[in-house]
Amino acid sequence: MEYNFREIEEKWQKDWKEKEIYKVTEDKTRPKYFVLDMFPYPSGAGLHVGHPLGYIASDIFARYKRMKGFNVLHPMGYDAFGLPAEQYAIQTGQHPAITTNNNINRYREQLDKIGFSFDWSRQVKTSDADYYKWTQWAFIKMFNHWYNDETEKAEPIEKLIAEFAAGGNSAVNAVCNADTPEFTATEWNSYNEEQQQVILLNYRLAYLADTLVNWCPELKTVLANDEVKDGFSVRGGFPVVQREMRQWSLRVSAYAKRLLYGMDDIDWPDSLKEMQRNWIGRSEGAQVFFKVKDSDVNIEVFTTRPDTIFGSTYMVLAPESDYVEQLINPKYKDEVDAYIEKSKLKTERERMADQKSTTGQFIGAYAINPFTKQEIPIWISDYVLAGYGTGAIMAVPAHDSRDYKFAQKYSLPIIQVVEGDLSNGSYDAKEGKMINSDFLNGLEVKEAVAKTIEAIENQKIGSHKINYRLRDAIFSRQRYWGEPFPVYFKGEIPYMLDESKLPLELPEIDKYQPTDDGRPPLGRALNWQTPEGEPYELSTMPGSAGSSAYYLRYMDPHNKEALVSKEANEYWRNVDLYIGGAEHATGHLIYSRFWNKFLFDLGHVIEKEPFKKLINQGMIQGRSNYVYRINGTNKFVSIGLKEQYKTTEMYVDVNIVHNDVLDVEAFKKWMPEYANAEFILDDGKYVCGYGVEKMSKSKFNVVNPDNIIEQYGADTLRLYEMFLGPIELSKPWDTSGIEGVHKFLRKYWRLHFDNENSLNIVDEEPTKVELKFLHIAIKKVEDDVKRFSFNTCVSAFMICVNELSALKCNKRQILEPLAQLLAPFAPHITEEIWSKLGHSSSIVTDKYPVFNEKFVKEDTVVYPVAFNGKRRFEISVPADADAKTAEELAINDSNAAKWLDGKQIVKIIVVPKRMVNIVIK
Repeated sequence: MEYNFREIEEKWQKDWKEKEIYKVTEDKTRPKYFVLDMFPYPSGAGLHVGHPLGYIASDIFARYKRMKGFNVLHPMGYDAFGLPAEQYAIQTGQHPAITTNNNINRYREQLDKIGFSFDWSRQVKTSDADYYKWTQWAFIKMFNHWYNDETEKAEPIEKLIAEFAAGGNSAVNAVCNADTPEFTATEWNSYNEEQQQVILLNYRLAYLADTLVNWCPELKTVLANDEVKDGFSVRGGFPVVQREMRQWSLRVSAYAKRLLYGMDDIDWPDSLKEMQRNWIGRSEGAQVFFKVKDSDVNIEVFTTRPDTIFGSTYMVLAPESDYVEQLINPKYKDEVDAYIEKSKLKTERERMADQKSTTGQFIGAYAINPFTKQEIPIWISDYVLAGYGTGAIMAVPAHDSRDYKFAQKYSLPIIQVVEGDLSNGSYDAKEGKMINSDFLNGLEVKEAVAKTIEAIENQKIGSHKINYRLRDAIFSRQRYWGEPFPVYFKGEIPYMLDESKLPLELPEIDKYQPTDDGRPPLGRALNWQTPEGEPYELSTMPGSAGSSAYYLRYMDPHNKEALVSKEANEYWRNVDLYIGGAEHATGHLIYSRFWNKFLFDLGHVIEKEPFKKLINQGMIQGRSNYVYRINGTNKFVSIGLKEQYKTTEMYVDVNIVHNDVLDVEAFKKWMPEYANAEFILDDGKYVCGYGVEKMSKSKFNVVNPDNIIEQYGADTLRLYEMFLGPIELSKPWDTSGIEGVHKFLRKYWRLHFDNENSLNIVDEEPTKVELKFLHIAIKKVEDDVKRFSFNTCVSAFMICVNELSALKCNKRQILEPLAQLLAPFAPHITEEIWSKLGHSSSIVTDKYPVFNEKFVKEDTVVYPVAFNGKRRFEISVPADADAKTAEELAINDSNAAKWLDGKQIVKIIVVPKRMVNIVIK
């Protein structure tokens, strides 16, 4: 019987679907295991072979845990809101929901073909109103809570209001906006509702405020930092500028400390943890106020090096700082305005990363160094960010590299205050003795830091402070295709819908572009208001909204009364294994942790962290192919001959190239302009060039998994993607290796059939050798699965099948456990074999094979025998023999006679299970 993978895979995929074999329910008699993939955005291009890499890895592990007796939750869904579908709607008029659903159907078809063990009964789509009802619900909860720094948790806004009414806000230890006014209880109680609501926005965890954002005029929406590159939108390549807009934000910064220290409790890659630590950016130092000359303004500065304050020779403000408008000298207004406009062309992330350029502008004002009493000039520069610290720095050019470059460029004073070498630039090390620093002179840096903070506090010009770089998350997008905010307005004041009114569904509109007067697309909706006539919010939520708590919804996807029931959450708790890309380190993975901690504070979830273990899968890169057209012709020359001509390198579709050899007839049919192409061949073939780079439609190097499955089958695809290399590393796609994996599966198939293709399985007792090869494989594969080293598992399978084939092994006691071992990797072929072996139940729900050490123990051990340290021959010694037995076997072996002839044995050294060395003279 031939291995007909198409028939087998179609048969079993249909069977699994009809029997709902992967459907799971809570079962307190079995331990749970929750395996999750970062769900995809369903793009119009569908999947390429790089996308399933993480899904295959998680599927193998889910199947393994299921066979080990765990109740496995392995769901899948779609991050269905997104800008591409909206842009397509703008271009074509087709509703984004239609585009999205078409794309989802395409994805589902492709995913099903690969044979994943997803429980599709739990599917979520973030664009479904039944789903985003709970996103809106969570937003309302955030609006109605504040963060109490005293208890370090979110608390109801009603408690804060009561504290204001009883004692004002001076004694309230809360996370709030920096410009929040101080007031007494009497003043609070005298405020009208609108005034009170404006103040409360300074405290709410979801709040409305004027915020600096990345604005794309062409797309007419705000973009997240990861949606912008080099000043242009990732989608479409349109210019992006910084603009201050009234936006919804989530007060993620309130959870900075918990997000930082919570990483001690999760099993994530160290590199990713370090990325999050850097993003959260804890720093300890001092808050200091610098008085501005001839002004009532005091500039607040946060510094981690208060010890260097005697070396501060100028100040720098962020271009967008509120201080700029207050302090600018009219003489410099034009230059300052021009610089501010230029700085708007960079995102904050780009400004942080830019270590090369040094630019700035003097604003015509001076501050007073509180310790030297010297006037120091105030500049603006884009290397200072408004959102970090206070948006103002005391510049110490002798001990900070960026300050040094700036001072060098603009001829500003450089005063050394810590002993060290300045001959090649600033001395940034946090060690050394203080100099030129009055009462600090002679102290070590660490002592000087403490002494300076003490002096700052004694002079009442500041205090010790811990600062975090983590910013609040801007949560508004000026587009249609996203979750509507459950918000209406009375005048300028936002109010939340009652939870009983959820979901607030997206309305129909005539066009998907902003209105003629610049309002977001929802401004086109008819009667977009409450029954009482109050207008709804016109912005929608960002892409991160639907993905921040989706893992919780998978636990209880059909619950109409709660995001997740207490019972379901107590059973599934959190995600045991999460697989996805490292590019989400400072976006989705921060936001999900924040949402989870907030819901933990409210008692809606019972675990502090959402994802216990995280694995970042690497990228499968494209292997591009190139052809070489002779300039000015439609003639193409093979790579080995191209140096003889002037040519232009061009991308060619990798699907018409096989092992770098171009199918010239297929090339002629590829595009009309190549129909009459001519070729200069090398040894009868057109050999293409190649390169390894990201898969992209523009490079024609996208490999569709459907094509691989059609040619080789899903099990081959699954095994090959794992065989390419370690899951964490990026690696190039190379179809030249896939044939070997397919041959392995055919070889595995033939173990079960005779030369007439009839099933040929015997119930005889296996030999020791057969058992040894099987159990070596079981041990190796299970150990490597636990380490997520799937590429070495595939190698182990190949070795085992080769050995069993050589032995012509067809014994049930060997081939049944081998099928169980291979099943997580190649579920279709093993299900078919399992069925042919006479089993009526699925291999999916069967048990994983158990390793037995006795089968891999050797009966004998080979000892090299040496004379005076030189190896001469080998002997076989019983594995349980003592040193004396090994010694006797060595000297009595027939090979020993010629080495002992006429010699005297001085001593015999036996290294157990290693060697025998006979010393002679």
